Amino acid sequence: MEAAFVERLGPPGEIRLGLLPRPAPGPTDVLVRVELTTVNPVDALVRSGAFVTPVPLPLVLGRDAVGTVAEAGEGAGFTAGEPVWTNSLGHGGRQGAAAQYAVVPADRLYRLPAGVDPTTAVTVLHPGATAWLALFRHGRLRPGETVVVVGAAGNVGGAVVAFAAEAGARVLALARPADADHCRALGAAEVFDYRDPALTGALARAAPEGVALVVDAAGRNDLAWAVELLARRGRLVLLAGAGTRPTLPVGALYQNDLSVRGFVISNATVDELAEAAAGVNRLLALGRLSSRRATVRPLSAIVDEHRRVEDGTAHGRRVALRTSAALHPVRG
Repeated sequence: MEAAFVERLGPPGEIRLGLLPRPAPGPTDVLVRVELTTVNPVDALVRSGAFVTPVPLPLVLGRDAVGTVAEAGEGAGFTAGEPVWTNSLGHGGRQGAAAQYAVVPADRLYRLPAGVDPTTAVTVLHPGATAWLALFRHGRLRPGETVVVVGAAGNVGGAVVAFAAEAGARVLALARPADADHCRALGAAEVFDYRDPALTGALARAAPEGVALVVDAAGRNDLAWAVELLARRGRLVLLAGAGTRPTLPVGALYQNDLSVRGFVISNATVDELAEAAAGVNRLLALGRLSSRRATVRPLSAIVDEHRRVEDGTAHGRRVALRTSAALHPVRG
């Protein structure tokens, strides 16, 4: 089968496109004929070695796949031909999705709802599941609460806005003015310019009794204003910004029973991923979860997409890589 893989961890130039043996599923596995995959920031972290996780070498890259069941183990519970998706390959000792076929443990595979476009799906699987877990598993969001979303126009941030609004929360979105209409279309009640020097005061006026939850999907991690804005027993969930070293106002934190939670989807359990998948499928079926800018490219573009992720030019853009393309050379 054609696959995009690395034989050692390192920069994007280590990626190779070539032929590898087609994998065989075990009794509780499913062999998926992959139609589309994509490139997430975490894929670049795994490929570079920055995110430490068990990886077999050569390592097929990629977490996300949309395709159909080619073959299922006797105890897998899937039938050949079913449209399916997964978003947890390529780490934890599992081979990745950037190939014509991928073996997926049955408990990490989900059925694609009828009528959902595969290209739409593959571009939102990782951001959507991340958003669901941030809001409901770690943020414990409840209907009627007010949530501030930092980076609301991004891939994960936009999914956070959509899920929170669908759950009956009041969403205050932080984004650029040019992205305000997009955030409102996702369900934000109000949108604020994150660069406004008077932002803290504006948010305080919009939520005079404080907010229940702040989700930082942008990695700015300015904890000073976030902690001051939270109502008693409010929660702050951090999804990005590994290099930041913010100041934490400890007094306000413990005096108001506040909590700060760091979260990466790589640590999610199989049961948590299944709960998130149900949420993703619900919004996909409703047509309320989609990428703002999605492009389809051949698998041979994977090196370019890894570079875009690393240099930041992929911001707000999602790419579906079609694995069925003819074999092309990849330039390192």
